[in-house]
Amino acid sequence: KKEHIIVRQPLQAISIPATDARQKTYLEGVKQLILDEVNVKELRFVDGGMLEKTVKCNFRVMGKKYGKLMKGVAAAMSALSQDEIGRLESEGSLNLNVDGTPVVVERADVDIVSEDIPGWTVANEGNLTVALDLTITDELRNEGVAREIVKRIQAYRKDSGFEITDRINVRIQSQPEIVLALSQYTDYIAGQVLADRITVVDEVVGTSFDFDGFSVTMDIQKTNS
Repeated sequence: KKEHIIVRQPLQAISIPATDARQKTYLEGVKQLILDEVNVKELRFVDGGMLEKTVKCNFRVMGKKYGKLMKGVAAAMSALSQDEIGRLESEGSLNLNVDGTPVVVERADVDIVSEDIPGWTVANEGNLTVALDLTITDELRNEGVAREIVKRIQAYRKDSGFEITDRINVRIQSQPEIVLALSQYTDYIAGQVLADRITVVDEVVGTSFDFDGFSVTMDIQKTNS
């Protein structure tokens, strides 16, 4: 949603720097569910070093807790190394010495934020960080167009009162994006929409459908059988 990429557009990978073995086990248990729901091909567990993290203090909470030491605590948080931030995440607390006074910073006292890296977008919630690969290859784009074709034909079937078992023939106006998608995904599209034939032609009299950046006319008819 943040990057305005619709879920029907497949993406290649989610990378998750698991904070501990328990979190990794839980995520592994629902890995396929995650991939199916968000239309991504792979879920990878990676070293936290791939992401640059920063710590932001919750001054409203920490100000009451640390009082006059708060300025020093905030400075120490800003200066934490990536290893120290990792320990704070995994162990739940971090021991510091601020102005000669021992201080324990709890994980709940701060927000740990991962910055976006080129080609990826990063989201954080609690101790979970997720990085999403935004690279859309030609193959992924073709699959996305195929899914869009399915969506529009299915909507037409419903709006036209077709029975769920009705077979159809489809004639599609030739467009470069359509031709590329059909070169790989004709069988997939036909199976999804119950099409006996999908034919690409130069000119079609039918219904116009808007895609991302172009429109396509399709003639969708029930078969006689």
